[in-house]
Amino acid sequence: MRGVVFDGKRVEVVDDLEVRDPGPGEVLVAISAAGLCHSDLSVVDGTIPFPVPVVLGHEGAGVVEAVGAGVTHVAPGDHVSLSTLANCGACAECDRGRPTMCRKAIGRPGRPFTQGGREVYQFASNSAFAERTVVKAVQAVRIPKDIPLPSAALIGCGVLTGVGAVLNRARVDRGDSVLVIGTGGIGLNVIQGARIAGALRIVAVDANPAKEEVARRFGATDFLTSTDGVKEILPDGADHAFECVGRVELIRQAIDLLDRHGQAVLLGVPAATAEASFLVSAMYLDKSILGCRYGSSRPQRDIALYAELYRAGRLLLDELVTEIYPVEDFEKAKADAEAGRVARGVLTF
Repeated sequence: MRGVVFDGKRVEVVDDLEVRDPGPGEVLVAISAAGLCHSDLSVVDGTIPFPVPVVLGHEGAGVVEAVGAGVTHVAPGDHVSLSTLANCGACAECDRGRPTMCRKAIGRPGRPFTQGGREVYQFASNSAFAERTVVKAVQAVRIPKDIPLPSAALIGCGVLTGVGAVLNRARVDRGDSVLVIGTGGIGLNVIQGARIAGALRIVAVDANPAKEEVARRFGATDFLTSTDGVKEILPDGADHAFECVGRVELIRQAIDLLDRHGQAVLLGVPAATAEASFLVSAMYLDKSILGCRYGSSRPQRDIALYAELYRAGRLLLDELVTEIYPVEDFEKAKADAEAGRVARGVLTF
């Protein structure tokens, strides 16, 4: 079968990939569509260290082909959106409703694939850039069949991370002010999360002025090409600032632009060794700096919720899909994403 494999030096679309059958508590999914996220690109450029060879992709949707023993919540033929959380469901963190903190869901890559007799790693417990993948049952969330799968694919990462950061981590409230730095796939979902939460002022910042139209479509009330004008719009600062790029100087700007009791939420991913600075004295006004993994999501609940918000016309998905590429055009999709020409490119099989 076809898949996108990174061997540590180059990315290649191969056609001799194999995946094992699902075991107990697992699901085999035929991938229909998968979004190309910057986290995939970060594996290729080394920003995210990961063992190789690896099948890339982590934002996918498809159709269940087979289930292992004990799986009852999905069945062959069901449409599913996939999460990256292979959490155990039984530890203290899972029991508290914090599956993103489950230690079994972090840093334990499996190898369900083979190519030419050698084992190949699975990225983010998912590897959606393959015609078929095996995931833990908890990662497969049934969705209504009337949701287009290229749109549904984006729920599993971009929407969970961006909207989740607003609703679950920051808990933006009605009337709050929100600053969003970076309007790529994650930033746009932060913007629409803030809109859904009832934020009164949503200021989007992106160096590319061509992104203003889509940012406003998703809910931005204001658009700037730098943070220089934020204080003119929000003289006291923002209640919430989301850094969605992954640059330490922008993290500092997000912190500096907070109002009293404001919170900066870090969503962009800089290099693993990157360090950021801030004025300690500014933090005594009850300001907070919040890390956020995967939107602090509970995928079985949240994916179903976002699917229904989409069906009700309150959450935008189709508008996120800038371009659809057959998997054979991966290099073009990668180049477009790196150049910022697309909010989200989607690969199809």
